[in-house]
Amino acid sequence: MNKRRLSGALAPAADESKATAAGSWRAYTATNSGSLPTNRVIRKRHGDGVAYATINLGSSTYVALVVTPRVFGSIEEQLAESLAIIESVLKKQHGLHVLVSQTVFLKNPENRSICERLLAARYGRQLPVTTFVFQPPSGGASMAIEALSTGGESVRIERPHPQVLAVHHDGLRWIYCGLPPRPAAQDIYKSVINGFGDMEECLAVAGSAFDLIIRLWLYLGNITGPTSGLERYMELNRARTDFYLRIPFGRRLGVGGRERIAFPATTCIGACGSNLAMSSLALNTSRKDVFLLPLENPRQTPSYHYPLVYSPESPKFVRGMAVVIGREVVTWLSGTASILNSESQHINDIRKQTEQAINNIEQLIAPSNFEAHGLRGAGAKLADIAQLRVHMKRPQDYLICRDICTQRFGKTPIIYTTADVCRSNLLVEMEGVVFSRRALED
Repeated sequence: MNKRRLSGALAPAADESKATAAGSWRAYTATNSGSLPTNRVIRKRHGDGVAYATINLGSSTYVALVVTPRVFGSIEEQLAESLAIIESVLKKQHGLHVLVSQTVFLKNPENRSICERLLAARYGRQLPVTTFVFQPPSGGASMAIEALSTGGESVRIERPHPQVLAVHHDGLRWIYCGLPPRPAAQDIYKSVINGFGDMEECLAVAGSAFDLIIRLWLYLGNITGPTSGLERYMELNRARTDFYLRIPFGRRLGVGGRERIAFPATTCIGACGSNLAMSSLALNTSRKDVFLLPLENPRQTPSYHYPLVYSPESPKFVRGMAVVIGREVVTWLSGTASILNSESQHINDIRKQTEQAINNIEQLIAPSNFEAHGLRGAGAKLADIAQLRVHMKRPQDYLICRDICTQRFGKTPIIYTTADVCRSNLLVEMEGVVFSRRALED
């Protein structure tokens, strides 16, 4: 490998972190290395405290990891162990791998400053785009990390801004942006508008733009709480609607299929406290064989057509955003819950709500739905999901929800958190990313 083309390697681990990764973890990594078969897009692995998927995308390889500490010590000890596990996984990949983004889920918001200090010491100038989300991980840990790395002969990394990182390969430029949590106790509308404005400025520094965002995450504290006579989520929707009025989503990337509305795939989920955090993924490319395919579920009303009873301004997102890259298809799944048409289903039943959310995902990515949207030969199964997040309103539902997800999703890396959902009668919400290949027509 030409290592000069791939800047931003992992900083050396601290001695105590190396020691944490020894023993049983060494045995796991020694028996689970190897190249990815060329006829498979995703290969999934599990170890103690980690699950990850290795993905082939053009000339690059991605690794999507979910890490939960195995020993519940101090936050410093849990973070050191998590970073050691990540480093152990990446060292077993072929060639140099760079961590490009990570989402750190925290039980206690007060631990954010400790984590920031330790991460800065660990990575230095090679710090990946980092988003702190104040959601307690399920299972008892004080923190958990969802991370993404990339490597390959043609991969080039640039860091134009402290909160932005760009990955180049195969004529594609993926731009990761993460903004720190900002106060949003009172004026939600202003907080959202200002947050979007800051994100727009960060993307501009990176040579990208807000209209090139294909995936967006919004974490709002006390999401169903009251503000100005409305729920806080409703005020977020009002701000999002107004900001989007001037954003021509999809125009520069090109939109295929029959549905031409190209709002980003989005998750808007609750968090502890009252802050607002944001992160996004944008795509710049001039390749003629790359285009967007916004996906809607035939059994669900598009969110932007929801009746006013749910919000004076409807949520502006698509159920899924597929990026078609020649034969490859990458599909980002928006936050998905137990909703049919526009109505919540199976009130107070975590088993049925979990099953319904999974069924909705399955329907969304099915080949028949891709064909209904104008793209034949595409589509995926639940097994093609590379990474998943499951947010549950009630901590006591964790084991029930986890058992159902394990049965339906198999070895897919999943992170489970406790978080309020945007409707008070919804108990669970899921999101993820899917990698698949399509059959090219003659």
